[in-house]
Amino acid sequence: MLYAEDVIIKPVITEKSYMEMANGKYTFQTKIDATKIDIKNAVEKLFNVKVLKVNTMRYDGKSKRVGVHQGKTNAWKKAIVTIDTNPADEKYLTKGGKEVKVAKKYNTEITEISSAFANEGGNK
Repeated sequence: MLYAEDVIIKPVITEKSYMEMANGKYTFQTKIDATKIDIKNAVEKLFNVKVLKVNTMRYDGKSKRVGVHQGKTNAWKKAIVTIDTNPADEKYLTKGGKEVKVAKKYNTEITEISSAFANEGGNK
């Protein structure tokens, strides 16, 4: 069982990922053995958003040299999470056949990432 705080390691902020935030796509570095379902549940729990889709990519470690010493960097996994930017009311039928609407209180953006990048002034 993976906890939500263990699945998401850090956000990946690049020019491309920053432009995709306007479309509701956020990029995270995740634990290498995390599944798409684990990632979806972790993002929904941590940021109180509705996740529509999760795309993942695995990156193998690169060979690196420092002087005469040779080694590899760690392998890692990147997840691009698409959130619902316009959450609609959920409808369901009760026992009597009446239709009931429930308004879900989801955020439409992940403000922690957007505000952190804005506070830096857009520079790394």
